[in-house]
Amino acid sequence: MMFEIAEYIGIVAFAISGFFVAVRVKLDFLGTLISVFLTALGGGIIRDITVDKTPYTFTHNTPALTIFIVMVLLILFRFHRRDSIENKLLFILSDSIGLISFSITGALIALEAGLNLTGVLALAFVTAVGGGIIRDVIINEVPFVLKTGFYGTIALLIGLVLYVLDVYGMVNYVALSIVFTVGMLLRIIAYYKKWAIPLV
Repeated sequence: MMFEIAEYIGIVAFAISGFFVAVRVKLDFLGTLISVFLTALGGGIIRDITVDKTPYTFTHNTPALTIFIVMVLLILFRFHRRDSIENKLLFILSDSIGLISFSITGALIALEAGLNLTGVLALAFVTAVGGGIIRDVIINEVPFVLKTGFYGTIALLIGLVLYVLDVYGMVNYVALSIVFTVGMLLRIIAYYKKWAIPLV
């Protein structure tokens, strides 16, 4: 249940951010649909394949339906006609929510599969940023996670925290709510303060 809640929050949030990225690079309807699909579902598909599970998206109809509804609502409210969408609060919030939610689901799946710390960190990271990386490569951009140092770092921190909580048997709704809230605050502060890992 905890997994499904975080999964659908992440799907909605990343569907919105994937739509905004597609609008910025002026993709047509099919291109926009692909951008939304990859951003919202790509990381989860990679995650599930890694732990030898049939991808959640391929066994449940709700993820695809959710993406369709989000796209229709965004088009109806004409968000695709607005300028500088990626600098708006809605994009920042949706992208941050997606990042945190998918980091949590990736870590939970890894813990459920009995993976070690490396596995938990890897799945938290790839679930959170995998879809965005594939999308950015397809639209011929340097992946966002490689340009914004604290973005991927937050996914790794969440994976580490959940691994430690699991060691002490403390993974529950309250703990996940706290992790989600702190992760959101950290991401938003990092964005506005322009925190970044030093360049090599």
